[in-house]
Amino acid sequence: MIIRSLPDVDERNRAGIAADAGLGVVFSVAVLVQALALADSWGVGYWWFGGPAAALVCGLAVVRRWRPAVLVAIVVAAITTVVARVADLPSEPGVAMALGLSVLVGAAVRTFPVRSAVAVAAGAAVVVAVGWVAARPDAAGLPPAVALNLAGWLTALVTGLCLRLLDLRSQAAAERVRRDERLELARELHDVVAHHVTGVVLQAQAARVVQRKHPERLDDSLTGIEAAGTEALAAMRQVVGLLRDTGDVVSAAPGPEPLGELVGRFPGPPVRLRLPAGEPAWSPEVTGTVYRVVQEALTNVGRHAPRARSVAVTIADDGQAVTVEVTDDGPAPTRYHHRRGYGLVGMRERVEALGGTLRAGPHGAGWSVRVVLPDGKRR
Repeated sequence: MIIRSLPDVDERNRAGIAADAGLGVVFSVAVLVQALALADSWGVGYWWFGGPAAALVCGLAVVRRWRPAVLVAIVVAAITTVVARVADLPSEPGVAMALGLSVLVGAAVRTFPVRSAVAVAAGAAVVVAVGWVAARPDAAGLPPAVALNLAGWLTALVTGLCLRLLDLRSQAAAERVRRDERLELARELHDVVAHHVTGVVLQAQAARVVQRKHPERLDDSLTGIEAAGTEALAAMRQVVGLLRDTGDVVSAAPGPEPLGELVGRFPGPPVRLRLPAGEPAWSPEVTGTVYRVVQEALTNVGRHAPRARSVAVTIADDGQAVTVEVTDDGPAPTRYHHRRGYGLVGMRERVEALGGTLRAGPHGAGWSVRVVLPDGKRR
């Protein structure tokens, strides 16, 4: 199960703060380098307009999680570029401003909704185009400032798209994990509740018969009901423990409990159990699935085949596959509409998750459930 803990959140917050601090240092260096370059070429006096504008855009890039920051930065860059052209100042956006815009565009493309991300990318492209026009291009080639802005825009676009795709893939993987967890818990809850509650109901029905015919045996029947209820509570506590567990996932599948005990507790008709010779070396997944298949099949017999007189549970292992077959002699035609619940669905999901097959339907005078699990050996 995926449970988000406070230390994980704190760690992400610290990582975000460290990233912002690092960007702040990079932006400060970029602004300083640009100021020194202008002082050496154009003179210190030309820094009075482009410098504060570049610092503002870089500051907005640090607080890029505030969505209006992107719009403000694009507007500031466009206005600065036009004013620089009219006032015959150094071409904008300069190095520092181009770096800040690149960070903002990349973050927007990665995190914004599709329409907003497209609008931001288009707005930044307009700023690059305005800068190109303001630089008075000639036939000699692309001005250095324009080439820098275009390279920054392309880099931001590609990086943002790549990160967006990675985020989508991560979200899809997390959603698959959550869905699998919900299905696993649904199967466990169904298997545990349905099996044990069915046992309690059958015991209670038997107690009513015993009360009428053999009142002296009623205490034994009540003892059986109490034992079945206790087992149901213990199984429910196991599943609830999984929900409360904040550590790693622990499978709710039964461990070494023999199938003989499961069959022995079945309160319905007599069950004949046939197991493979020797101690099977199945993997935990196969062991748990075999157990759940037998459990669910017996539960369905108790629910839907009240006139069944016997049940046969046969488990075979030929070294290549494990075969589980549960058959009863209860009338089958009246049971079709009963087989549309979650039990058969959960059973099929368990089996198919291991690459196996399941067939359930009429068999002679009764009903049969047959499961084949490939390669059941422990690796």
